[in-house]
Amino acid sequence: MARHAKTDSDVTSLAPSSPPRSPRRSAYYVLSPAASHPDVVVASGGAGGGGGGVAAAEKMSFAGSTPAESPLHYHYHHSGAAVHHSRESSTGRLLFSDQLRSGAAAGVPWRRLAQGSGAGSVGDDDDDEGGLAGAASQWRCYALGAFAFVAVFAFFLLVLWGASKSYKPHVVVKSVVFETYHIQGGTDRTGVPTKMMSVNATVRLRFRNRGTFFSLHVTSTPFHLFYDDLTVATGHMAEFYQPRRSGRVVTVSVVGKQVPLYGAGAELHSKPNNGRLGPAVVPVRMAFVLRARAHILGLLVRSKFYRRVLCRLDVREASLGKPVHGVAADCEYHDGR
Repeated sequence: MARHAKTDSDVTSLAPSSPPRSPRRSAYYVLSPAASHPDVVVASGGAGGGGGGVAAAEKMSFAGSTPAESPLHYHYHHSGAAVHHSRESSTGRLLFSDQLRSGAAAGVPWRRLAQGSGAGSVGDDDDDEGGLAGAASQWRCYALGAFAFVAVFAFFLLVLWGASKSYKPHVVVKSVVFETYHIQGGTDRTGVPTKMMSVNATVRLRFRNRGTFFSLHVTSTPFHLFYDDLTVATGHMAEFYQPRRSGRVVTVSVVGKQVPLYGAGAELHSKPNNGRLGPAVVPVRMAFVLRARAHILGLLVRSKFYRRVLCRLDVREASLGKPVHGVAADCEYHDGR
């Protein structure tokens, strides 16, 4: 706003009593740095005294001291007559300059903060993307390492399993002794008359675990003694545990009592009833399957072995209680079930 201009008479009347004045200066405008304080109006005090200059400086308004209040466009316009500067107006200018500096200094931090926050957000996004990529790469490395470990461990187990197959247990029938043999007439459960056979045999076999790094759990199917296609005696072997590189002799009793023969035993006889026929010779077959299970690495690696044994023997009534001669040559051994 324009201040009133003094007349020449007023100046002339005040000249003798006024101290020497500095040369007249033109009015000036002050713009807030970086448009942080637009619409600043400056008025220099004249004859009104120091109170007017100070009041003018105190009435300054800093519009847009915050980002929300800052206008997008601003225009400064000041019109008025030239005024004389005095000590009071100089004081007002100094006060204004101090307030302007303080206002500018106060406006800079939020602008710097805004710029810094923008750059920081971009950097944070880059850091997040880099962190995700690093985590994904790390997980891929973990997965690859786990897969490699599983593959190597599986290969090691396969090698152990293959090596165990070359250490098959050794099974051989050592002896067979027929203790009793008897043929007599009788009836079956339904009352049908037929010949009945009773036989008792003791089988001894040798078992050896040849494995150098595993033990064996050994079981067996029932020992069956056949006459023709009839089972005339049965025996069971007890399960046992065989340490590595060791062996034992297993004894099994095969017993049959009052087994009906029906038409298959028409030609059979025994000593009490043979009369003039002489001691009987009865061809029989003995069969069983020996099973061995090796726990090489706990339950992870297990190896199984099957040994089928088939022996063709003769029950000689004249040699009861004696080992069957040539039993080793009369037995066949096969792998598998």
